[in-house]
Amino acid sequence: MTDVFCQVATGELIVPEIYRDPLVVAFLDHRPVFRGHVLVIPVRHVDTIVDLPAELMEPLFSTAQRVAAAMPTALGAQGSFVAVNNVVSQSVPHLHVHVVPRSKGDGLRGFFWPRTKYADGEAESYAARLREALGGNTGAAGRLEHP
Repeated sequence: MTDVFCQVATGELIVPEIYRDPLVVAFLDHRPVFRGHVLVIPVRHVDTIVDLPAELMEPLFSTAQRVAAAMPTALGAQGSFVAVNNVVSQSVPHLHVHVVPRSKGDGLRGFFWPRTKYADGEAESYAARLREALGGNTGAAGRLEHP
C-alpha cells in the first residue's frame, strides 16, 4: 500500500507545493500548527530518519533550511521550529521534516502541537508567498523547481 506522502511525491495527490526537485518535495501541512507549516519529504519512500540514505541527507535538510530561511520574508515569522518525528508521533510512515513558522508569543509550548485549518483558498496564498520567497521558477502547476 502506498502512503499519502508517496502519492504527493508522485503527483498523484495534489497539494499546495512550495518546492519540488527530483529528490525532494516541500508542501503545506493540511493541518498546520500555524499557517505556513511546511512538510519536506524525500520523493523516494523512506520510513524514518534512521533509514535515510546518505545521498538524500543533504537535499532533504538543505531544502528544510531554505524553507526556514524563507519564512520571515514570506510570512513575517520571527523564526521557525524544525522537527522530525521518528516512529512515535509519526502520523504518516514516510520521513518528513516539519518546518513551522514561529513568532514570539505565538502560544506554542513544548511539544504540544495544536492543529488548525486553512480557510478556503488560504493555503494556496501561503504556498505562493513561500514559493516567491524561495525565489525559484514555478511551473504551470505552481510547483517550485530547483534553480
